[in-house]
Amino acid sequence: METRSLRVYGGVTGQDRRSDRRAQLLAAGYDLLAGVGGEFSVRGVCKQAGLTARYFYENFADRDALAVAVYDGVIEDIVTATLAAVDAAPANARAKVGAGLAVLVSRIRDDPRRGRLLFAHDLGATPVVARRRVESTRRFVRLLAGQARAFHDDARPEVAAELLVGGLAQVLTAWLDGDLVISESDLVCRCTDYFVAVGRLV
Repeated sequence: METRSLRVYGGVTGQDRRSDRRAQLLAAGYDLLAGVGGEFSVRGVCKQAGLTARYFYENFADRDALAVAVYDGVIEDIVTATLAAVDAAPANARAKVGAGLAVLVSRIRDDPRRGRLLFAHDLGATPVVARRRVESTRRFVRLLAGQARAFHDDARPEVAAELLVGGLAQVLTAWLDGDLVISESDLVCRCTDYFVAVGRLV
């Protein structure tokens, strides 16, 4: 039997309203987790979203569950866009590396919150975000190693992938923090050079 909360009001189904509320909570959580606004807490998220705690717990078990949903959504967006660019690029290592890096860097530049979620040191101290960062790093290493196998015969491309993913994270952190002063195009070009050069060594 359909519950009262899922009935149609004003032509909008209960499920649609619930989806809208979830989207509001995710948007508010994204802002607060990335340091835009107030405290990242259930109360803070509800205030930012303009919803009551009842609706928070309708969608998420706790603050950590929301943090995971926000982080995973950001990573999925980056991975999907990056892989699409790599797949569409010409079938040579430099073109594919350059296309992937260009999308990754532009995604971070277009929304500084992404950079904070991925690299900010204060967020890294949060256990749930720290764990998610480790998992996403492992994912990027696997993806890069898989791409490397298409162009090189090295039996252990994971070694190069670990080096490149870790190094890229440090470079992007320095760039976002303003410690590395370089244009976006030069950053992509230089990182592409290094990725290709390392690839030739494996």
